[in-house]
Formats: sequence, C-alpha cells, structure tokens
Amino acid sequence: MPPTISAPFPNDADSPLRNEAMLAQLRRDLLRFAMLQLRNRELAEDVVQEALAAAIGAGDRFEQRASVKTWVFSILKNKIIDVFRDRWNKNRFDVVEACDESDFDVLFMGNERWQRSEMPASWGDPEQSLENVEFWQIFDICMNNLPEATARVFTMREFLGLEAHEICKELGISTSNCWVILHRARMSLRLCLQQRWFEEGETK
Repeated sequence: MPPTISAPFPNDADSPLRNEAMLAQLRRDLLRFAMLQLRNRELAEDVVQEALAAAIGAGDRFEQRASVKTWVFSILKNKIIDVFRDRWNKNRFDVVEACDESDFDVLFMGNERWQRSEMPASWGDPEQSLENVEFWQIFDICMNNLPEATARVFTMREFLGLEAHEICKELGISTSNCWVILHRARMSLRLCLQQRWFEEGETK
C-alpha cells in the first residue's frame, strides 16, 4: 500500500505527493527505476516505500529548488546506494573477475575495434527512441542481460550518478578496471539495442 500523506508539504495542489493519482504514477515510475537497478521486485518495492515515506515525512524541509519528482528520485537513489553498499559488505566478491572479458571479446578484434560483422549500424533518430515507451522496455531487457557485476558498475555510474572514485571505493576496484567495465557495458548495451530495437524497428 502506498503511504498516505499525513505530514506537511509545500502548498502546491499539483504536487505529486498531494494528488493521489499523481502519487500513484510517481510510485510506478519509482518502482520501475528501482526494479531496473535492483532486479528484485520485493526489494524494489521496499526501497520505493521507504523513499516515499521519507519524502512525505520531510516535506516541510523541501526547498523547491528542484521538482518534487526529482527530489523524491534523489531520495530513492540514496536508498538504492545503501542497498548496494549493504549487499557488498555482506557478500563481497571480485567484481573484475565477475565481469568476464571473454563475454565481450567476441565483439572485438585484438586492437579493441569492432568486428566488422558486429559493428553497430546507424541509429537513425535516437532522441525519438528515448521518448518511446517500448524502447525503454527493450533497454530493460538489455540491462538484465548484462552480467550482474557489470550491470552494478554501470548502474552506479550512469543511473545513480556516482563518480568513478566513489564506485572504486565502494567495490574495491581500480580506476582503470572501472573504466574498462563501463566501456564494455556500454558496448554490450549498444549492440543489444541495435539488434533488438533499431534493426527490428526498420523491419516493422
């Protein structure tokens, strides 16, 4: 059950946290984001519930320098970072070893250039794709196909906005390893999106 609004909040009738329909939509957006990061629905629902409860409870401290949605998402991101930190402390493993380079080597020649047969094609109008709900469904599939450790590093950098040195500190990896993992994650996602979205879109 979504939390009820019982704490002070800015006097904005259009605020997502004052409007039940908008709150429900915000919760769906938060849950989708959390699911993409955590890959566990029960855990995602828990952090979303905590983020919304924290936002509602701290409503009197909202300074309105950003939109309510942006503010709540920032709370959710911090909750997700805490989950990653807790997971890492409880179950440490070698991220570099878990990100097996052989999973990606088939895409490249020895000099790190694309194999001609695997080279990405033109993406047409990528901005239009970003506005398409189906595109993000395909993106979710591509993210879920990444090895867990690779997806974790990519998520921490691109979705949660952590700097490379923060990721390295959290996961105990070197800066060079971090950038290699990020590079290969981006290349894998690019290839997946090309095959599942851009090429298929041309045939529709």
